[in-house]
Amino acid sequence: MTRRILTVVTNVGHYDDPAHPTGLWLSELTHAWEVFDAHGFEQTLVSPRGGATPLEPRSLKFPNDDRSARAWRADPARMELLENTARPDEIDASDFDAIYFTGGHAVMYDFPDSGGLQRITREIYERGGIVSSVCHGYCGLLNTTLSDGTLLVAGRRLTGFAWQEEVLARVDKLVPYNAEEEMKRRGARYSKARLPFVSYTVVDGTLVTGQNPGSAKATAEKVAALL
Repeated sequence: MTRRILTVVTNVGHYDDPAHPTGLWLSELTHAWEVFDAHGFEQTLVSPRGGATPLEPRSLKFPNDDRSARAWRADPARMELLENTARPDEIDASDFDAIYFTGGHAVMYDFPDSGGLQRITREIYERGGIVSSVCHGYCGLLNTTLSDGTLLVAGRRLTGFAWQEEVLARVDKLVPYNAEEEMKRRGARYSKARLPFVSYTVVDGTLVTGQNPGSAKATAEKVAALL
């Protein structure tokens, strides 16, 4: 039976200050997409509001604009997918074996409080499916509760973009909150690599998380292995 992956992307195009654009970090989508595609998985894009997904400008510049990202941008059909993402209310969670949250600082704004995404995540998780994220994508797990009212992340081992990396990326004054600290406040057992910006992933049962953009491929490979 063909496995199906639901990939979550953002609808937000800037920080609180509109003069500072942001959006999807493209390689976090493309690296995982290539892994899932190689396994023959079916993939669907969803966003909090549906419709278009802006791209993070810094993800489109050297060295972040790698072969995978450039190939996506050169393919009109693939770019069309980012213009017409599904809404959560159009998604039947029972159709999917895993959910994968992409990042980019934009997701800090529209992922955490999306009731639709929370519903889908909860249903996939409680059915034994895989919940995964990379980089800031873990912001989509901050407020997701299970049917018993507990937080999905409470007591779970996970990772995501570190505060040290925010400082080194010089966006610590732009981001709306400290995602690493917020995860810890919710009882998550957060960990990170000893060095910033290197690939680092954590697998805790059916919860699979990657720390930063360089972790997208490894995160997807671990999801694929579980499937």
